[in-house]
Amino acid sequence: MNIYVSNLSFNVQDEDLREFFAEYGEVTSAKVITDKFTQKSRGFGFVEMPNDEAAQKAIAELDGGVVEGRTIRVTVAKPREESSNRGGGGSFQKRSFSNNRY
Repeated sequence: MNIYVSNLSFNVQDEDLREFFAEYGEVTSAKVITDKFTQKSRGFGFVEMPNDEAAQKAIAELDGGVVEGRTIRVTVAKPREESSNRGGGGSFQKRSFSNNRY
């Protein structure tokens, strides 16, 4: 099961996230998401646990917990939606204004 963890302290690292969930069962991956330019934490991450029962227990017990003074939110991750609008740039149209005052 893929788990979304938000409102993390900016000091939390991947290994810290793994340790929070390891108490509940096997963790196959734990990743704090970082800004691609600054490499600083964006304050959220994802944890993958193969056992759904252990994952549900972790979610129930960790959601609303306090980590480094911040109340974290722990939920089942929603699948990423495909967007045809990704990549930017595409078809910008220059607007023409017909309100010529001069």
